[in-house]
Amino acid sequence: MDLNSIATVVAPRSRAALPAWHPGDAWLAGGTWLFSEPQEGVSRLVDLPSLGWAPYAVTEQGLAIAATCTIATLDRIALPVAWTAAPVIGQCCRALLGSFKIWNAATVGGNLCLALPAGPMIALAVALDGAGLIWTPDGGERSLPIRDLVRGPQATALAPGEILRRIDLPAAALRRRTAFRRLSLSPNGRSGALVIATLDPSGAFALTVTAATPRPVKIDLPGLPEAGALAAALAAAIPDGLWYDDVHGAPDWRRHVTGILAEEARAELAGGGACG
Repeated sequence: MDLNSIATVVAPRSRAALPAWHPGDAWLAGGTWLFSEPQEGVSRLVDLPSLGWAPYAVTEQGLAIAATCTIATLDRIALPVAWTAAPVIGQCCRALLGSFKIWNAATVGGNLCLALPAGPMIALAVALDGAGLIWTPDGGERSLPIRDLVRGPQATALAPGEILRRIDLPAAALRRRTAFRRLSLSPNGRSGALVIATLDPSGAFALTVTAATPRPVKIDLPGLPEAGALAAALAAAIPDGLWYDDVHGAPDWRRHVTGILAEEARAELAGGGACG
């Protein structure tokens, strides 16, 4: 879609060249959402890919993902064998249903900052203890867990002028076993419920719920729970008023299927089966 309100496009080559933030500005990454509908009030685009960030880095500390890394690039990363959580990265990438054009343009940071409940990069980052490195307008930076960054549909903790620079997934989280479950109302529909369970080598268990709730919910338990204990923890963490309601699923349906998916994921990890 043409954005006929745009008067200026800025393509900075360095952080120092970033323009001061003004009302009417919008950060442009992949643009798959930005150009999908009218953007009333947006008059200037600041192109982030022009900054030339390397899409990712694999280090002893973990996986660092640039906010401008595309979904297609993330899906193709070769990761260390010891990182047993690696399969969940591809599973979350494939949960973003779209054409090859979307996959090659949509970015990890864009999916996070749009903050839609069904955003699979949100599920991935929260399940693997991801933290966002944020550039502040005064030239500084701060770090924030992704579970705290996303506050609700199209609502984040980013202040005006702040930029999500990078998402860091720690190596310890990438060594966990994972179980992934996703359900939608139609075979090619947007996620109505997405669940990721993880089991740490220490025995700690966690369950991340997205798509079924307005914001990500993560339940951390000291060990692998029995079915009843997990159901109780899920009910306590997500009261009736927190289940999301839109055309992709009613709250009671989302509550029901999330419980089923959570138990399937728990049972998979309890059985010692393959990741995913």
